[in-house]
Amino acid sequence: MTLTAFAAAWFLHLIAAASPGPAVLMTARTGMTEGFLTGAWVAVGVGLGAVFWAVAALFGLAILFELAPALLWAYKIAGGLFLCWIAWQMWSHAREPLEMAAEGALPRSVGSAFRLGLVTNLANPKPAVFFGAVFVGTVPPGTSLPWIAALLFVVFLNELVCNVLVARAFSFAAPRRAYARLKTTIDRSFGGILAVLGIKIAAT
Repeated sequence: MTLTAFAAAWFLHLIAAASPGPAVLMTARTGMTEGFLTGAWVAVGVGLGAVFWAVAALFGLAILFELAPALLWAYKIAGGLFLCWIAWQMWSHAREPLEMAAEGALPRSVGSAFRLGLVTNLANPKPAVFFGAVFVGTVPPGTSLPWIAALLFVVFLNELVCNVLVARAFSFAAPRRAYARLKTTIDRSFGGILAVLGIKIAAT
């Protein structure tokens, strides 16, 4: 695996990790209603959930692709279409307001927050489809274990950093109001980037 291929896989996952979804919304809501530290532990759970999906895709689907190479082509098409669908959802719902109100709940325990993030990611089909149909297509066959370990580390880091930042931002009132004002522009920008990536993956 080259450094360029590694950077491409890292950036593609970073975009996916930063895009709005159940995990991001759960982290935002927790940061807003229970505080930053509780939201940060939710982010840790989300990160480990992403590592689970990445391991399953890299080791399980890699064997399947070796046995049936045509499936890799089909997965790339499915992954590209999936990214385009997510992009369309982000674009079409960009004008919808962010509907999360503080409830004044007491902070949950560290273990409870961690489990919330982990279960949210494991129960969500989005990362399963992303890693199985998109991410694995960016990893060349025969990639060595050190490169795979580095990929798993950046997957965890991407999810952790993105969700910790979300928890921090939504724990304050001012950034929350700023995102609400710019939500249309931000969501449509992410949607445009994902659409371009989806078309590129489906076409290669």
